[in-house]
Amino acid sequence: MSAAVPFRAVLRSEWTKLATVRSTWWCVAIYVVVVGATGWLAAATTHTAADAGSALSAAFTGFGFGQLVLVVLGVLAVSAEFGTGMALASLTAVPRRSRLLAAKTLVVAAVCAVLTAVLAVVCAFGARTLTAVPGGLPFGSADVLRPMGVQVAAAVLVGVLGLGLGALVRSTAGGVGLGLALVLVLPLVLALAGGRVGGRVSQALPALRVGEDTFLAVPTGWVAGLAVAAAWAAVAWAAAAVLLERRDV
Repeated sequence: MSAAVPFRAVLRSEWTKLATVRSTWWCVAIYVVVVGATGWLAAATTHTAADAGSALSAAFTGFGFGQLVLVVLGVLAVSAEFGTGMALASLTAVPRRSRLLAAKTLVVAAVCAVLTAVLAVVCAFGARTLTAVPGGLPFGSADVLRPMGVQVAAAVLVGVLGLGLGALVRSTAGGVGLGLALVLVLPLVLALAGGRVGGRVSQALPALRVGEDTFLAVPTGWVAGLAVAAAWAAVAWAAAAVLLERRDV
C-alpha cells in the first residue's frame, strides 16, 4: 500500500517536514540577512563600477558566505530526520528510498532557488540604486540576468550537495564539516598555497560563487565552475541513493 503513495504526496510531506523544523527558519533568516545586508552595504560602499558585471559582483558578495548556510540547510534536511529516528516512519511510508531522497532533493532545491532568486533581485536593485554604472543597470540585459541566473544555479547545486553529503554520513556535524571543507576550506587553502597542481585541484572542487566569479578560490569560468559543482552534487546524490537502498535504517 505504501508504495502506491503518489509522488506529489511525498513532496508535500517533505515540504511539511522542512517547513515545520525550527532550524530551517533559522537558516532562512541567516541567509536573508547575510546576503541582503552585505549586498546593500557592498553596493553602497562601491560607489562606482566600470560595468554592470562589476557592480553586480560587489552586490552579490554576501552570497559567498550565505551559500554556507545552504550547505547546512541541505545537510539538516536529511541528518535531522535520522538523528531523531523519524526516518524509520518515512522509510516505512515510502519503501522506495531513492524516491524519498528525490522528493527531499526537489524540496531543498526549490527552497534554495526561490530564496536566491529573490535575494539576487534585491541585491541587483541595491547595485542599481547605490552604485553608479555607465549606462545604468538595465534588469532586462544579459549582463544582469546571466549573473543572477548563475547565482541561482550555484545555490541549488550547493544545497543539493549538502543534502547528498547529509544522506551519506547521516550526521549533522559530519555532513556540515565535509561540505564546508569541499566548498570553502580546501579551495581557499589550495588557492593560498599556489602552484600549478594546487590550482588544478582547487578548480576541481565545488567552490562557492559570487555571480559569475569564484569566491576565495582559484578563478574558473562560470560554465566550468557550475559543471564541477553539478558533478560533485550528482556524485554525492547518487552515492547517497545507493547507500540509502542498501543500508538498514
